[in-house]
Amino acid sequence: MITALADGRLLAEKTGSSPAAVVALHGWARSGADFSRVVDGLDAVAIHLPGFGITPEPTEAWGSEDYADDLADALAGLPPVIVVGHSFGGRVAVRLAAKHPELVRGLVLTGVPLLRLAAAPKASASYRAVRWLAKRGLVSPKALEAQRQKHGSADYKAARGVMRDVLVKAVSENYNDDLARIACPVRMVWGENDTAAPADAGLAASRLLADASFRTVPGAGHLLEGALVPALREELHTLIEQLGPNREAHA
Repeated sequence: MITALADGRLLAEKTGSSPAAVVALHGWARSGADFSRVVDGLDAVAIHLPGFGITPEPTEAWGSEDYADDLADALAGLPPVIVVGHSFGGRVAVRLAAKHPELVRGLVLTGVPLLRLAAAPKASASYRAVRWLAKRGLVSPKALEAQRQKHGSADYKAARGVMRDVLVKAVSENYNDDLARIACPVRMVWGENDTAAPADAGLAASRLLADASFRTVPGAGHLLEGALVPALREELHTLIEQLGPNREAHA
């Protein structure tokens, strides 16, 4: 069932009753529908983040903190929730828990690029040269875009307009301070073969958290499919059981 939050600004897939006990945040170029098997049977909303699924894109280039603030507005006044975040949605979840701790009881994260253990590869010399010339009006936008299509990542090539700028912001962010500020319990479930957010970087991020567990799923990759789905669901249910009933929901 589709539901609207924040006066219709955010759209989400809803299961169970209101208020939601679980909020799920999807990865880049995905949608809230990814979590249908993870949250089945729970009181949950799986958000279609702005610019994805059926929610309109933001009017300007947001970073993950802007996404978190927008979500905080939607959750204000509701009982605190457990947030499940995959990939880009996990970036937003970490920002939300660090900046708005009163809204988050716990986190379950999977495949989230939180730390980079090696230096990012430099753009090719030819692309850097064309970009330099384009900034000075010496190369046409069409020529610059051709270079971007040649050298950019798959996500970058597919993104357009403001969402491409959102992606550029997201991949350059640093989460060390946010991780150090999170006090709620965090359960991390990673695909063994995740190449978008390698498991060794996920494990390193877990060590910056006050209360975290880290689990690797053999044979699983980055996307919410295969063995990763039941493992994520199991960790979510374990955390729900650990935290117990949300007393504020019945106040």
